[in-house]
Amino acid sequence: MKGLLLRLSGLDADAESAVRVIGFFDRLITERAGLDALVRSTAELAGCQVGLHAPGQGLSLRADAGGGVTAGPRPARAAVRSLEGGVEVWVAREGAPAPLDDMLLERFAIAAAVLLEHSSVPLPELGDPALVELVLSEAVGTAERSRALHLLGIGTTTPLRVLATTGDMAGRSAMLGDVRAVLSTKVPDLAGGFGERVGIGVLLPAIDAAKSWQAARTALRYTSDSEPVVWWERLGGLALLAEQLDHADIAALPDVRALDGLATEPDMITALDALCVTGSVRQAAAALHRHHSTMTARLARAESALGFELDSASGRFRLHLALMLRRLRDSSG
Repeated sequence: MKGLLLRLSGLDADAESAVRVIGFFDRLITERAGLDALVRSTAELAGCQVGLHAPGQGLSLRADAGGGVTAGPRPARAAVRSLEGGVEVWVAREGAPAPLDDMLLERFAIAAAVLLEHSSVPLPELGDPALVELVLSEAVGTAERSRALHLLGIGTTTPLRVLATTGDMAGRSAMLGDVRAVLSTKVPDLAGGFGERVGIGVLLPAIDAAKSWQAARTALRYTSDSEPVVWWERLGGLALLAEQLDHADIAALPDVRALDGLATEPDMITALDALCVTGSVRQAAAALHRHHSTMTARLARAESALGFELDSASGRFRLHLALMLRRLRDSSG
């Protein structure tokens, strides 16, 4: 179907071609297609970028020919057809308009008016956590996600991070399983100690919040008592490892097996975590309220089990990697 309008126009912009365009949109209306499907199908038909803007519902949808539906404003060059209530449909073609573009815009506008009525699926009340679930769901279309953001008072292009936490936190949030998801346009100050673990997702336009939620959950898997807050951007290659390694792969690593053996000694893993976070034995001892000599003796036992020294940058890096992988293995994923 891609570019069908151009092929019809190239043959002859006659009544038969117009009827085919009308029939195309009539089928969408008869089948009560979703707004995502309307915009995507129209872009494929036109062979260029098209869009739908319905400010009253918080919708600003656009699609390229052959591409998915996204949120965003219309280009300045677009041909526009206005409807009641500020609703607009538009077509942005490079170069001269096709002979059937006027017909396309007219039928696109009619279909949009009808389907906007059909698509008014009841959404949760303002502030309902179910709205947050809709925003983060990968199973809903761009139109549903846009409307949910609109009801939450968040623009589709507003920069936003999603936080994943094991505790409670103020803001627009919902419990998803045993993790609380929080939509945040400004990350709260966590430096003073939040008391719970927090994974902070990547900063993205609000319409892409589902991707930030996935990143936040990955970051949460790397948290510990010594590192209760982890930012996804700071994970680097560790973020990729979370996708590529399964529990068995990690459990088979010699360094992780050695840590499993050391974990039978009370507070040993906590001490090793503290060493990696602080960078020195003295600071790690202070953070854990232990005497320096006690910490030194504990780390000596750890070095014997691990088979490498911990007083060098390379040794601490290797230890930190093993600790992070162990957290990843033991997390729920």
